[in-house]
Amino acid sequence: MFPASRYSSKAHGCIRALKTVQTEHAAPQLYTTLHRRKCSSVSTPRITTHYTIHSRDKDPRWEGIEMERFADEADVVIVGGGPAGLSAAIRLKQLANEHEKELRVCLVEKASQIGAHTLSGACLEPSALSELFPDWKERGAPMNTPVTEDVFNILTEKHRIPVPILPGLPMRNHGNYIVRLGNFVRWLGEQAEELGVELYPGYAAAEVLFHEDGSVKGIATNDVGIAKDGSPKDVFERGMELHAKVTLFGEGCHGHLAKQLYKQFNLRENCEPQTYAIGLKEVWMIDEKKWRPGRVEHTVGWPLNRNTYGGSFLYHLNEGEPLVALGFVVGLDYTNPYLSPFREFQRWKHHPSVAPTLEGGNRIAYGARALNEGGIQSIPKLTFPGGLLIGCSPGFMNVPKIKGTHTAMKSGMLAAEAIFPKITAESLDSETTGLHIPEYTEALKNSWVWKELHSVRNIRPSFHNYFGLYGGMIYTGVFYWIFRGKEPWTLKHAGLDANQLKPAKECTPIEYPKPDGKISFDLLSSVALSGTNHEGDQPPHLTLKNDSVPVERNLAIYDGPEQRFCPAGVYEYVPLETGDGMRLQINAQNCVHCKTCDIKDPSQNINWVVPEGGGGPAYNGL
Repeated sequence: MFPASRYSSKAHGCIRALKTVQTEHAAPQLYTTLHRRKCSSVSTPRITTHYTIHSRDKDPRWEGIEMERFADEADVVIVGGGPAGLSAAIRLKQLANEHEKELRVCLVEKASQIGAHTLSGACLEPSALSELFPDWKERGAPMNTPVTEDVFNILTEKHRIPVPILPGLPMRNHGNYIVRLGNFVRWLGEQAEELGVELYPGYAAAEVLFHEDGSVKGIATNDVGIAKDGSPKDVFERGMELHAKVTLFGEGCHGHLAKQLYKQFNLRENCEPQTYAIGLKEVWMIDEKKWRPGRVEHTVGWPLNRNTYGGSFLYHLNEGEPLVALGFVVGLDYTNPYLSPFREFQRWKHHPSVAPTLEGGNRIAYGARALNEGGIQSIPKLTFPGGLLIGCSPGFMNVPKIKGTHTAMKSGMLAAEAIFPKITAESLDSETTGLHIPEYTEALKNSWVWKELHSVRNIRPSFHNYFGLYGGMIYTGVFYWIFRGKEPWTLKHAGLDANQLKPAKECTPIEYPKPDGKISFDLLSSVALSGTNHEGDQPPHLTLKNDSVPVERNLAIYDGPEQRFCPAGVYEYVPLETGDGMRLQINAQNCVHCKTCDIKDPSQNINWVVPEGGGGPAYNGL
């Protein structure tokens, strides 16, 4: 059992007021000139104070501080309380009960409550849920809105062009349910607890632990009680260790521990780079006369150009109140550094086919999250001594369906079924101290998950052509609907999203309209609706490998794209307090844990690490 923490990671924080810096139309050469003018007399301001960059071993302020960690043992440790992690935990306990075995399963989740960091559209396909709980309706699963209407449109600036959704196309949602995924995940957590799973929300897994033979030993949770300057507070408390025979990593998209495992075990050796999108979402209460429960709408096209991948969703929920969930997705392989996904989303809401639904309504929630879009080509090796990757961490999202919950859940269930016979065997026969279970990969490849992802493998990369959106749609119609994804070739992606930005001098600045405060809104009022809260006096968890890179490279060449691709106002360039020039300011309190900065930074200088457990957004059923 975890000891009670003496330090509250949910201490009051605030979203600081952003000072808008007008850099969007300034020439990048200006910043190069300013920097060169001052580099001889002004050193780069220190931004990063986190111990992952600046070792505490060489810091005299840490001399004499007790650094021993309490350790505990479990059979299985699961990192991440999302659909994959909870499904794995539930399935393990189901099997243990069926075979009358004692099995200790511990799950750690960085959010203060299960489901508080969960964000998705979400139109859920119930296939995996029906396998996990055939009686999910009787158990009261919060799935109240079966899809009754399916609409797909191509938008121009003023009009929409209807596109028929033919049977068999991935966008067809017959039999699916519109859900608030955070509520669904919370319900999964309740089912897990009833089965005896030990859930520990508010504890962020910060470090992977290894045995002497190199196999994974477990994880360590984050330290708490560290001041913003990196020094220990009086209430400093070391994290604890959780050891297990097998550790499952289900952190979600672009997990920070998974990144370490990729390098440690060379897991991405035989796959393509992962590619991503950012999804932004709002929940509105609308006029009841405009409410059509069960209606699902998707669009592509305006306001994005044909070479920028993305689209929108608008779902009408049936939960006793006239609620709609709406959102906008932008592929992070876009090339123009002036593009702002948040502002594209706000602009889209003013389309003549969208605005009437929202007029007179009230926006009640906002959030953002990165999505895996690489598909089967980008799935890494999934097993290694002592551990497995499950869910959106390795990337099981079906991109044209815009769905990954059902595949994530199934991956967790398959992992549990592969693990159970190994960890309950009378004699644990393993070449490593941490169990290696390659049977999980084989089970996945023989499942409907692999078949489904293989059939749509070429749809996302097909958009990389001269005609962009329209070429990709033609490809989808011909090779998916007619040939059912059975083309004998596999298309490749363009490469890392971080490498796709063009220098600012080669691009045209984008003029975004000012928000009207009725349908479109500014960034800070949006972040305030996310419930985001971090202990303010802690080292920023948005760490920089080199503090000088943002101004010297990102600002000079790309005009500071961090201040536009971040959906929470975390990054801004402000004037130096003394002399000419600019510096990067990181408002870590604003962070909604979307991971976009870690993905899209053209210098790959940003490394997202966990803040103190319990920090971050507090989504209410997003």
